[in-house]
Amino acid sequence: MRLTILWIGLGLARLGLIDRERAVRTADLAWPRIVTGLARMSKSAVDVAMVGIAVGEAAIAGVGFATPFWGLAFTIGGGVAGGTIALVSQRYGAEQFDELGQAIRSSVLLVLLISLPVTAFFAVFSTELVSIITTKPEPLSLGASYLAVVAFGVPFAGLNLIGSRTFVGMDDAWTPMIIRAGGAIANIGFSAFFIFVADLGVAGAALGTVLANVVVSAGFATLLIRGSFPGVPDMVVTIDPFGSYVNREIIRSLVEIGTPVFLRNMVWTVAELPLLGIVDIFGTDTASAFVITRRIWGLMNTPGWGFSLAASSLVGQELGTGAEDTAAEYGNEIIRYSVAVYAVSATIVFVFAEPIVQGFVDEPGSQVVPIAISLVYAACVAILFRGIVGSAEGALNAAGDTRWPFYAQLLGMFGGAIPLAYLGATTSLGIWGLYLAFVAETAVPAVVNYYRFGTGRWRAISRSYRPGGTTSDD
Repeated sequence: MRLTILWIGLGLARLGLIDRERAVRTADLAWPRIVTGLARMSKSAVDVAMVGIAVGEAAIAGVGFATPFWGLAFTIGGGVAGGTIALVSQRYGAEQFDELGQAIRSSVLLVLLISLPVTAFFAVFSTELVSIITTKPEPLSLGASYLAVVAFGVPFAGLNLIGSRTFVGMDDAWTPMIIRAGGAIANIGFSAFFIFVADLGVAGAALGTVLANVVVSAGFATLLIRGSFPGVPDMVVTIDPFGSYVNREIIRSLVEIGTPVFLRNMVWTVAELPLLGIVDIFGTDTASAFVITRRIWGLMNTPGWGFSLAASSLVGQELGTGAEDTAAEYGNEIIRYSVAVYAVSATIVFVFAEPIVQGFVDEPGSQVVPIAISLVYAACVAILFRGIVGSAEGALNAAGDTRWPFYAQLLGMFGGAIPLAYLGATTSLGIWGLYLAFVAETAVPAVVNYYRFGTGRWRAISRSYRPGGTTSDD
C-alpha cells in the first residue's frame, strides 16, 4: 500500500504538482490510515455479506437501517476527536509535550459523558428507532436486534477515535493502523463465530463489533499509559491516567472546535434516516442494493481517511510553529494528491463492479445484483469529489476552522442528495435520482470546502488555538 501511494505522489512530484519531500511525508502519514480504513470498511462489508448469506437479503436491509444509529458513535467520537487532533498536533509541533496529557484526558471525559446516555437509549428503544426508517416486519425486526446489541459498542468506538487522532497528531499513523486493523481482523473472526457457529444471526454480527471495539480501546489505553505495546514503537510521551480530567480552557477549546465537526458528522447520520426511508420506497431489492453500494463506497472512500488526517496533522504542526505559508502549501498539495489516489481507486472499482457486488449476494437470479452494479458505477463518479472534500476539511480542522465543513455537508445532503433521491422515488426520474444523489453528496461539499480553504481565513482562526494563542477576530 505504501509503495502504491508513494508512487502516485512521486509521479505528481515529477509533474511539478507537489513537492517531493512533502509527498513522501504525506504518504508516510496517509497510507497507514488508509490501511486502517480498508480493514475497518472490509470488516463492515464482510459483516453485511455474512448476514446476507446466513439470514438473507432482508438482513442486509435490516443492518443497513440500523447503521445510521451505530454511526452516531463515530459522530460523537469524531466531533471530540476533531478538537483532539487540532490541540495535539499544534502542541506537538510546538514541542509543548506537557500539555498533551490534559488534552487527551479531557477528550476521554467528553466522549464518555456524551456516549453513555446514547448507549442506554439505543439499547432500550432499538425497535422504535429502526421503525423511523421502515415498517416492513422482517427488516425492522432484524435491524432492531442488531442495534440493541451494537449500542454497547458506542462508547468504545468514540474512545478509539480519540486514541487514533492522538497518535496521528503526534506524527504517528503506524500505531493506530496496527491497533485498529488488528481490531478489524478480530471483528471478522468474532462475527463469523457468532453468526455461523453460535447461530446468533444479526445479533452475532453486532456482538462481534462490540467486542472488537473493546479490544482496540484496551490497546490504545495500554500504549498511552505504559508507553509500550506488542508490535508498535515505544512512545516517547506517556499519559498519566490519574491526572486532571477537567480543564476549563482545554474543554472549551475541544467544544469550540469539535462542535461543528460533531454537527457536520451529525448531518450525515441524521440525513441517512430520511435517505434510507426514501430508498425503502423503492422496495427491499433497491434498499439492499443501496446498503451494499454504501459498503463498497466505504471501501473506496478510505483514501480520504488517510489524506484528511495527514492534512490535519501536517498543517496543524506547521501552524504550531507559526509557519502559515508552509501550512497552506501542505494543504493545497495534499488536496491534489488525494484526488489522484481517488481516481485510481474509483477506476479499479468501476472495472470490477460486477464481481465485487456478487460477493454480497448468494442468491441466483437476484434483482439486487444489477441494481447494485448500476449504483456502484454512479458512486465511482461521485467519489472523485471526496478527494477535495476530505483533504480541505482536514486542513481546516487543523486550524480549528470547523464551521464551514459543517455548512458544506449540510448543504450537500439536505440541499442536494435527499431532494434528488425523493424525486427519484416519487417521479419518473426513478433510480437516476439515487445516481444524482451520490454526486450531489460529494460535489457540493467539495466546492464549499475548497472555497473556504482558498480564502485563507483559517490562518487567523488557528492563532487562538495555538499554545499561548490569542483570540481570533473571525
